[in-house]
Formats: sequence, structure tokens, C-alpha cells
Amino acid sequence: MKSIFIDHFEISPTGKVFIIAELSANHNGSLETALAHVKAAKQTGADAIKLQTYTADTITIDARTDDFRLKQGTIWDGKYLHELYKEAYTPWEWHQQIFDAAKAEGLICFSSPFDFTAVDLLEKLNAPAYKIASFEITDIPLIEYTAAKGKPIIISTGIAEEEDILLAVEACKRVGNEQIILLKCTSSYPAPVNEANMVMIPDLSKKYGVLAGLSDHTMGITVPVVATTLGAKVIEKHFIIDRSIGGPDASFSLNIEEFTAMVKAVREAELATGVVDYHLTAKQKSGREFSRSLYIVSDVKAGDIVTKENVRSIRPGYGLHPKHYNEVMGKTFKENYQKGTRLAMELLL
Repeated sequence: MKSIFIDHFEISPTGKVFIIAELSANHNGSLETALAHVKAAKQTGADAIKLQTYTADTITIDARTDDFRLKQGTIWDGKYLHELYKEAYTPWEWHQQIFDAAKAEGLICFSSPFDFTAVDLLEKLNAPAYKIASFEITDIPLIEYTAAKGKPIIISTGIAEEEDILLAVEACKRVGNEQIILLKCTSSYPAPVNEANMVMIPDLSKKYGVLAGLSDHTMGITVPVVATTLGAKVIEKHFIIDRSIGGPDASFSLNIEEFTAMVKAVREAELATGVVDYHLTAKQKSGREFSRSLYIVSDVKAGDIVTKENVRSIRPGYGLHPKHYNEVMGKTFKENYQKGTRLAMELLL
């Protein structure tokens, strides 16, 4: 798989995890709060901050029938879709200021578009990538329109069956875009840890020949760390300065301290995971001095027979390799040797 560049950040099979702080609705209708999140996201060590670009009217319609009322066991049950999205959307006139603030902080900024007009707006802002949200994975026309812009496409698979994922990947390739990253996602808010299924990450990568990662809605940082060890190259997590400010997504968002701890844990997991390499470091080689080897453990005279009483496998590791233990049993010593002498073949007849 080839590397994918989002702005200056290289996402590769062997590179660092791209960590995204999802702003979503956590600005609570305040541009000042949104800009404060940008600064705070940078402080946590995140690589990017992501928006969602829609209005209530571009994502749904204002209909008060049962079809449009949330009743799937979510934290938003009872609300109508238009009502929820009117509360949660990020005003389009804020986007330029948020993008500029992110650039000033050295933070990558991009968004999830939810219709063609959102893509058009984000193109004017030179968005370096696009994220297709879980519930939009079936919107093939939107995926094609977005992918045709030639930017990296990150696709969440939260509500997707295999056919949905295949259709989405094919839609990108059909318009000449193979810069695809699939994210394992559990579309519950918050999501239970036992439904995370992180083994899906390497499977997504292998099955579709793309880089893979995690869009996480669990509370805590365990799942992102596990994802990292299983090869996730992107991790997206909802971010809020302080859950006490409330809002539609506050309950499943990490605060500053938690997000910072997650970034630290992911970076440590990257280091701990490492690479397949059977060569020893210089420090590991020096540690072999404390391994086992064969030593003469009692004074012996020339002509004495090697027995388990006078030769043993002990620490340290300067003597003959223990693999020769059975081979040396029954041989005779050439000369007199003191207890503590390293055994070597040259000492034996």
C-alpha cells in the first residue's frame, strides 16, 4: 500500500498514527468555543481537527412524522432529525475562521461533507482531505462527487455491511481516487467496548487493499491503544474542552486531559508495537552476559571425567553454550582447572 499525504502528514503502513480530534457539535453554537477547541486540540498532541459540514436543510427536511423522529435507543431519542441537526451544525460562515485558526496552530483541518454544496464549500477552503461519515457510506453519488476532487477519502464503516464497503471503495476508484482509508466504527453513542471488534482493522486493510483505522465512540482510551497495536493508521475521537458545557455529543467525547492521555498512550503503543526484527540491540546483546553457559563448578584435575557434579549450566553467559551439555558429559579434562572456569571445548579431550 502506498503512503497517503493529508497536508504535510504522511500516512503509511509503517508510519505514525494520524490522530484526529472530532469537533462535531461540541462548539455548542459558539464560534469562540469552536476556536478554543482548536487551540486545545493542538495542546493535546492531536494531528488534526475535523468539522462536520451540513445544515439541517442539507442533511434532512423539517418533517414531523414518525420516520423523522429518533427512536433507535440513542442519547437523542425523541428529537426530530431536523431539530437535532439545527442544534448541532457548524455554521458555514465559521469554517474559514476555524480553518485559519487551525493553520495558525500548525493543526490540519478538514471536514465531513454531507451533500454536494458542502463539498463545494470545502474545496474553496482547500480542505486537504474528506471524511465520509458512517451513515453516509450508502450515498454513492456523494462519495463519487467527493472522491472526484482527488483528495484522500476517509470512510467510516459503522453501519456498513460488506456490500456497502465494497460499493464505497469502488465508487472512489471509479472516479480515479485510490487514496482510501477505511475506519472501523461502532455507531453507538457511546459505544460499548465489547462491540469494538478491533480485529476488523487488519481485516479491512487486507480485504480492500487500503490503509485502515478507527473512528471511536467508546469512553476511555483502551480501544484506540488496541487499534494501534493492530495496525490502525488513523484514529478519530470526539473531543470537548469540558463535558460540563454539555451539547449533543458531550457524553461520548474525551476532555482535554483524557484526549492528551490517549495521544500519549497511542504514541507509546506505536513504540511498543515496533517491527518484526530478530536482531538484538546493543543493550540486549550486553544482557546476554546474564544468560546461561557451561562452567566448571568444582576444582578438577587433568584426567578427571566431566560429570553433572563438576560442570553445570549457570549464569553468567561467558562459557560454552548449554546446547553442548550432553556432548561434553563423559569427556576428560586436559589439565587442572579451578572452580569458576569457563568451560570450552579446548579444555577437554
